[in-house]
Amino acid sequence: MEHITLSFPATHTVSGKALAGVVGSGDMEVLFTATQGDVLTIAITTSVDNSEQRWKALFERLGALSSLPAGQMQIHDFGATPGVARIRIEQVFEEVAHA
Repeated sequence: MEHITLSFPATHTVSGKALAGVVGSGDMEVLFTATQGDVLTIAITTSVDNSEQRWKALFERLGALSSLPAGQMQIHDFGATPGVARIRIEQVFEEVAHA
């Protein structure tokens, strides 16, 4: 298992918590807790070794396409494809945007 910690500038604040996915489902789970401030901190536990560059690229792409909220995100990844990872992350962002 690999543990990765990333931080990205956040451009807005939201409130609440959100969960997407199920860790035991064979893909991934994303938990998000909103915080005040201007940073999105991501803690990733993944079964895929040497994947830090892939995760950085995914969040850089998300940040370029839309704004990232301030908060703490935990990702438990068990080999999800990049498409599934993006969907799960966008699901928690959408949920807290409507909280």
